[in-house]
Amino acid sequence: MKALIFSDNYDMAKQIMGRAMQDSQFTLMTTESNEDLLYFGAEKVIFLKGQPVYSCIGETLISEFKKGYDFILISSTTIGRDVAAYVSSKLNLDYMPEVFNYRFDGNKLITKRFSLGGKVVLEEESDAKILTVTPGVGEGIKSERKSLSEELKIPDGPIKVLAINPKQSQGVDIEKAEVIVSVGRGLGKKEGLALIEQLAKKVKGEIAGSRPVCLDYHWLSEERQVGYSGKKVRPKLYIAIGISGQIQHIAGMRDSKTVIAINKDKNAPIFQECDLGLVADLYKAVPKLIEML
Repeated sequence: MKALIFSDNYDMAKQIMGRAMQDSQFTLMTTESNEDLLYFGAEKVIFLKGQPVYSCIGETLISEFKKGYDFILISSTTIGRDVAAYVSSKLNLDYMPEVFNYRFDGNKLITKRFSLGGKVVLEEESDAKILTVTPGVGEGIKSERKSLSEELKIPDGPIKVLAINPKQSQGVDIEKAEVIVSVGRGLGKKEGLALIEQLAKKVKGEIAGSRPVCLDYHWLSEERQVGYSGKKVRPKLYIAIGISGQIQHIAGMRDSKTVIAINKDKNAPIFQECDLGLVADLYKAVPKLIEML
């Protein structure tokens, strides 16, 4: 199998290449400029220069794909999803979106993705040649061999980018955190965050939250949301406090190495997903943990 990969995100590029190494030779096309990407197993890395317009990037991918690739892997980012749809339409090839796992069975592609708002996992067999893949699809494996490299100008098109204004953030990237302390609606009040912050400081972790905490109550910023519609995280330690564990949240943290859950409801679904579980009132348990730490 020969794959063509496109990513406009450094971390996602590494993850996709790590997965592709298992069963494919591949070329990476990227709008990133970090030459570190030359050491993750690609036959060639093509650094795209120019305006990041999805249709123009799409035309560049199409030209490269016609040189003899079997399928295309694209990172599931804002621009990546637009590029995938454009290329699928132009090449008249089937497109499978938001895949978190894939494998080949002969010439058939077997993919897994969430559906119905994250309530179910679909395992599908298809003839798709284009996939957008979500964070967590693989893990970058650095190689001593350096890939061939090339710079390629993105062709101009009818759309011209006048300015790019990044969304203001607090400078936190929970996707890179090795320890995460995450809270749900069980916290009960915004003032309870002070207690969670103390625990996070003790374990040298970042604070995150479920959808209600981040989007409904606005106790935490949107960039700290873990879940199907938020960030996908893979920390070494994930501490879930007052989180029931609905599938929408689990979709964002299921690849965590170790999961600890604290919830006063012994029947909370989170206890089916954790390595260690404590049935307790968080306002009694967390101070004890802080004291012990």
